[in-house]
Amino acid sequence: MQERQVRTLPGVPMVIVLAAATLLTGWWIVLTLAEQRLPIAGGLLLLLIGVLWLGFFIVQPNTAAVLQFFGRYVGVERNSGPRWANPLYTKKPVSLRVRNFESGKLKVNELDGSPIEIAAVVVWCVHDAAEAIFNVDSYENFVQVQAESALRQMATSHPYDSHDDGKIALRSHATEVNSHLREEIEERLAKAGVTVLEARVSHLAYAPEIAQAMLQRQQAAAIISARTRIVEGAVSMVHMALEQLAQKGVVHLDEERKAAMVSNLLVVLCGERGTQPIVNTGTLYN
Repeated sequence: MQERQVRTLPGVPMVIVLAAATLLTGWWIVLTLAEQRLPIAGGLLLLLIGVLWLGFFIVQPNTAAVLQFFGRYVGVERNSGPRWANPLYTKKPVSLRVRNFESGKLKVNELDGSPIEIAAVVVWCVHDAAEAIFNVDSYENFVQVQAESALRQMATSHPYDSHDDGKIALRSHATEVNSHLREEIEERLAKAGVTVLEARVSHLAYAPEIAQAMLQRQQAAAIISARTRIVEGAVSMVHMALEQLAQKGVVHLDEERKAAMVSNLLVVLCGERGTQPIVNTGTLYN
């Protein structure tokens, strides 16, 4: 079932035609009554004109009207303004405007199995009025249900945090995640005549029962990462100091003195607190 354009007549000229026909028929009936005759033909004609008046309908801007004839699909009228069609046609309006909705907070398990809370905002519009009316029972409810289903599917396909470089995660790869979500929703809404303009995650958090534990894990991971960078920098600085001392001949150190110097520099560079200098008046071997 696909949308096809139906031919309807513009409303303003039809108003003029039917108004003139109504006036002429009324004048004819008055003349017939003046001649003391029953205006049977005029009455039938006036009844027919009255039925024709029922063929008027109005199409709002950015709205389509789906026309049916005793259950048979006739076509879709997209031209806005007053229109006229067969009075026996039923006309059902379908909004083509851009709409959006925000899903509720869904509790799902991400790829690693941790429970999370996630919600999304979906921006959509109807592009095929016939499919929206005839292919699904209620296209508005269909969009909401399928969008939440796609959100659940997308959330279970990615971890909350990325532990491997290059792996898409919900928290750190917003662009890729939103693109995946939009594709999932479009696939489900393909038969409903709906286009998804935008889909993005609006809420993302760990479930309350594990939020504290996950916060501690994130803090521990951040501390480990920071310590790793500090140690790498400290080792690089010690190596540079020993090389420059050797190249410039400032002092000649044996292996034991080098080890002591490396130990002292690492303590100074990696320590969390400021170090207190101790002046050694003797030698390393005393």
